[in-house]
Amino acid sequence: MSNDSLASELLQQLQGAPLQQIAGQLGLDSSQVQGAVGTALPLLMGALGNHASQPGNAEGLLGALGSVLGGQSSGAGILGQVLGGNQQNAAANLGQATGLNGSQAGQLLETLAPIAMSFLAQRFLGGGQQASATSLSDALGQEQATHAQSGGIVGDLLGSVLGGGAQQQSGGGLFGEALKLGEGFLAGKL
Repeated sequence: MSNDSLASELLQQLQGAPLQQIAGQLGLDSSQVQGAVGTALPLLMGALGNHASQPGNAEGLLGALGSVLGGQSSGAGILGQVLGGNQQNAAANLGQATGLNGSQAGQLLETLAPIAMSFLAQRFLGGGQQASATSLSDALGQEQATHAQSGGIVGDLLGSVLGGGAQQQSGGGLFGEALKLGEGFLAGKL
């Protein structure tokens, strides 16, 4: 594993056509989407780290990653699970931090969540690797700590979204379609 954060590695993999496709989907220019994705990915990875730190959640997340890797869409509720009741707050705060409106920020999070899950599935389970729930939880916990301690916009976002602890609720909206989009983005990238 490199010294880059998981969010940074994923952002590098999304350069070019994937970011342009996200920009087109949101009706924004590529540079605005680049900045918004660069802020949203650490928020998502930090939220996943918070979720994985809760008792039993790392095992469930590892199972969901296996489903994503197997081409199934059972990870469709992950955004609602990791952000729970904070999903709208996360979208609003992301929008304020990046200049997106609330709808665009929410759609961006819904698009990026399955992309992040596909990335993690490839990272921890791809190529015949067998990650443990502990190793996944440790990696995501480190990711959360790195971004929370970094300060700035990302640290503030994580603090505002996760400050009260992410609740576990189901949700998703456009998430099923976004999961397929995320798998498509990463199919040629990983």
